[in-house]
Amino acid sequence: MKMKKAVILLSGGLDSATVLALAKHQGYACYTMSFDYGQRHRSELKASAELSKQLGAIEHKVICLNLDGIGGSALTDTSLAIPEQTTVTEQIPVTYVPARNTVFLALALGWAEVLQARDIFIGVNSVDYSGYPDCRMEFIRAFEQLANLATRAGVEGKGFRIQAPLQSLSKAQIVQQGSALGVDYSMTISCYQADELGRACGKCESCRLRAAGFHQAGLNDPTNYQGKS
Repeated sequence: MKMKKAVILLSGGLDSATVLALAKHQGYACYTMSFDYGQRHRSELKASAELSKQLGAIEHKVICLNLDGIGGSALTDTSLAIPEQTTVTEQIPVTYVPARNTVFLALALGWAEVLQARDIFIGVNSVDYSGYPDCRMEFIRAFEQLANLATRAGVEGKGFRIQAPLQSLSKAQIVQQGSALGVDYSMTISCYQADELGRACGKCESCRLRAAGFHQAGLNDPTNYQGKS
């Protein structure tokens, strides 16, 4: 039986690695896409390539973008500091990258149409997310509607689905699901300011959410932290 194809957005982090494992478990032939977009934590690109191979992706593609050319985010502009303290605020944090998920999904959509894949997976999450507007289910549903209006495949009735299977899960639930599927989380990089060796700072919000997820799941945290012996 011919396997269904899916494009998986894979950053090299905990969430996207779990999504890849879930899609593979559901019987999809997985094609992974990562982005070299000017992020300061570029070591995640090596992690994404290794995870693609380890989790059995058919093909792994890295797309080069220049989001650091427009700036506006601490992830792409090294003159902006990565926040390392927990603060209660209703403002969208400085680690938000303008239009990032919109751009990523648009390119994944293009590849999906070429591959004749009907499913695109993304690891956005609205429970533990950092207030990013492009991690909400409203955005995912709106982009799915756009995908089916803007493409030949959509117009011809071969519509696309944008799947966000982690949308309503806590970080602990995500870790538990991925662990059950055999994800080696020591290979993943979630830190906003991981060094060139992929070692995490342990201080940024992404590191704190990740560590709390392992703790709440009752599982050992395999993260390679800077200064860890």
